Amino acid sequence: MKKNIALVTGGFSGEAVISYKTAITIGNNLDPERYNVFKIDINPHGWFYELTDGRKVEVDKNDFSLQLDNKKVDFDAVFIGMHGTPGEDGKLQGYFDTLKIPYTSCDAATSAITFNKRYTVAVAKMAGVSVANSVHLFKNIPVIVSQVADQLKLPLFVKPNNGGSSIGMSKVEKAEDLEAAIAKAFKEDNQVLVEEMVQGREFTVGVFKTKGNIIVLPLTEVRAHDGKGFFDFEAKYQGKSTETTPAEVDEGVADKIREAAKKIYAVFNCRGVVRIDFIFNEENGRPYMLEINTIPGQSEASIVPQQVKVMGWSLKEFYTKLVEEAFED
Repeated sequence: MKKNIALVTGGFSGEAVISYKTAITIGNNLDPERYNVFKIDINPHGWFYELTDGRKVEVDKNDFSLQLDNKKVDFDAVFIGMHGTPGEDGKLQGYFDTLKIPYTSCDAATSAITFNKRYTVAVAKMAGVSVANSVHLFKNIPVIVSQVADQLKLPLFVKPNNGGSSIGMSKVEKAEDLEAAIAKAFKEDNQVLVEEMVQGREFTVGVFKTKGNIIVLPLTEVRAHDGKGFFDFEAKYQGKSTETTPAEVDEGVADKIREAAKKIYAVFNCRGVVRIDFIFNEENGRPYMLEINTIPGQSEASIVPQQVKVMGWSLKEFYTKLVEEAFED
């Protein structure tokens, strides 16, 4: 018997545009011999399954089911292909936990913590993982920019504290530019993270678990174009970066990053595939964790699919492992 899989996409944030690209890749590579796949679009207008003729069927939120041709469709598992809220911040995970429906991502608690960049680095630091010094700002508490500048060393990164895809992010080289960068980030979120820049090479790596084993995918080195020195939305999704997979890096450096990635995956009790971003500081020989993406992009331009292919797997094999692991939890 083939299992019914709900492929959930969309979302309520600016990242929805990336979610739809992610869902196309996942939908094209979920094994049709194993799974009946139903793409569910959750957006501000409702929760829908779109039929091939363009008609939309609303999801029954009482039990997350569909009524198709007078037949009820229940789901054996959910593949979450949604970036931003409510698919990456724990809200949908809590809903599916309540309904006892397995899903492919981290659980509600881990998703909520990792969606908040400041709480992520705080937990990582407590576990002995190297992170950059930072200041956490809240919209409802007046910000004295000069005090922020006094606490940290330039250059700085200013970014919305929740969310991903680097929307609203700035690099600040001069103290007089800090106020505008903070205002830009507050347009995207009511919390902002101001973080010291760690000098070094930027690496990112997918990590997942299968049959109880934590597996680290081949490393990718990321270099942004235009001299920006950081991996912003344009660099990620508009070809304005160079991504080298596998990274051309000394094996001793790669081992340190892989060890840190495994430790982070375990400390945060991650599930499914996550992508962890690092800066490797050659001066002190340590990888610094930047953030954890619990629903990493799966579009054609995304890094995790590149790493899976370099490892020698097809995306069909990879996604099958993720779905089967969801049934194990």
